[in-house]
This record gives sequence, structure tokens and C-alpha cells, in this order.
Amino acid sequence: MVGAAMMRKLVAMGCNNIVHRSRDQLDLCNQAAVFDFFDMEKPDVVFLAAAKVGGIYANTTYPAQFIYENLAIATNCIHGAYRAGCPRLLYLGSSCIYPKFAPQPMPETCLLSGPLEETNQAYSVAKIAGLKMCEYYRQQFGVVYHSVIPTNLYGPGDNYHPENSHVLPALIRKFHLAKIQDHDSVVIWGTGKPRRELLHVDDMADALFHLATLDDPPNLVNVGTGIDVTITELAEMTAKIVGFEGQLEFDPTRPDGTPVKRTDIRRIQETGWNPKIELQEGIRQTYQAFLQETESNLIREK
Repeated sequence: MVGAAMMRKLVAMGCNNIVHRSRDQLDLCNQAAVFDFFDMEKPDVVFLAAAKVGGIYANTTYPAQFIYENLAIATNCIHGAYRAGCPRLLYLGSSCIYPKFAPQPMPETCLLSGPLEETNQAYSVAKIAGLKMCEYYRQQFGVVYHSVIPTNLYGPGDNYHPENSHVLPALIRKFHLAKIQDHDSVVIWGTGKPRRELLHVDDMADALFHLATLDDPPNLVNVGTGIDVTITELAEMTAKIVGFEGQLEFDPTRPDGTPVKRTDIRRIQETGWNPKIELQEGIRQTYQAFLQETESNLIREK
């Protein structure tokens, strides 16, 4: 999803020498293949958006895969870029790397200041290793390798797997199916009380391009809106946009995850960037993309 948004942004900005590979073309867990790729292409700038991601169910069901694949992607790509002479790399972390009970909004300085949320600890540990790798390569070798911490992302090309997806695509899928199947209610995991901040993926791509143009970017910077909503509010908003008019039923036996995750975005705002896409409009755009992807049989469910 992020990679596709970044491609749209780069094309729109007139970049005409874009090198990319799909996961079918290059296995980023294969060190030899990754090193060969960088040795052959020798890119000037790398946007490392690839990751194994998922919601609470996926993180708690496949922790070994989450820690292995994300560690492998980070170490292979960051070191592969360095050994091929690439001077600049921008790595995508995740706001779930912050402590479970981090101060709100979460500043970059709270990293590693407390225990992680248990349900995504494997993913978080791998992501922290990647951003620390960038920091230390920059410190030791003088390359401009730096990281962004995006809040919860959504938009065209999201993953709509019925169990492994994140909260917003899961809600869109549930409400859409309930609407077309004329169901009276939809069950939503948890109590509905946790608060989540969401950022449209096109705003994310805009922030990445902005940071890549800075001569001396921060080692680590949050990218978000600085505004959050409860899961209940998000569900009600999404149901209205999708057109589902039934009841919302919350299942408190399912895990809530981190109670609050709102990023402090002052550091990136000080560089001159701000988000543009308001949440309600972003969800509306995403639902239209979901319908088009479904009709074209391009819906992601992995």
C-alpha cells in the first residue's frame, strides 16, 4: 500500500528513474538476492516500505514470522544498500514500537522508555532494530539513513484479509458484506474504547518525499495527524460511509490492544510538513477504492 502510494507520488513529481520490485520479483528475506539487486541497480535513494504487517490477530498468531521476516527485511536491505554505496535510505517503522503506556501524544523521545504492547511485541522489536540500524549506520558511516514512525495507515491498496487486516480495512469489509447480505448487526473486536490515529497513505507518501528532500533530516520522526478517535467513533463513521444501517456489537472478550496511540507530530511540522486529507474524506476515498479493487478482482487478502 505504501509502496504504491510512493510510486504515485514520485511519478507525479516527475521522477523518471524509479527502481522497484514486487514481492513476487524479489524476496527481501533472501540476503544474496537482495545484495545482488543493490549491486546491480545502485540506487541513489531507497524508500524501505516493505514489511510483514497485520492486526492483533495476525501479530499474536504468527509472532515468529513477524519477528523473522521484519528483521530479515531490515538487515538485508539496509546493509545491502550501504555495501552498494547508496548514500540515502528512508526506513518505515511503526507507532506500535512505542511503550504500551507511553505519554500522549507520543514524542519520539519516549522510544525504549517502557514495556511494549504484548500483542505486537515481535513486530515492534524487529522494527526498533531496523530504525536503530539506520541511526547507527548514519553515526558510524556518515550515510543519511533515517526513519519515520507512521501512525496507523489506510487507503487504496490496503489489505482486507478477514482475520489479518488492520482495524479500518477490517471495518470496511465487515460493513460492506453486512450491507450487501442484509445483516442486522456487525460484531467488532474489543470494547470500542481504545483510541487510534489514522493517516491516509497519500499523506504518508507526501511526507516521505518531503523528508527525502531535506539536507539534514531527523534520525527519527513521527508522521501522523496528531488527532485520534475511539474505535467506536471510527466504526460509526465507517458504517455511515459504507451505508450499513444495522447495529454495532462490541465483543469485550477480544483484545483491545494499546489503549491510546496518538503521535506528537511537532518534529515533522517544524520541517514544514502537515497532513492534508481529513479522516472522513479519506475513508470515503478508501471505500470507493475498495469497491473498484473488488470489481476488478484486485482486492488484497493476504
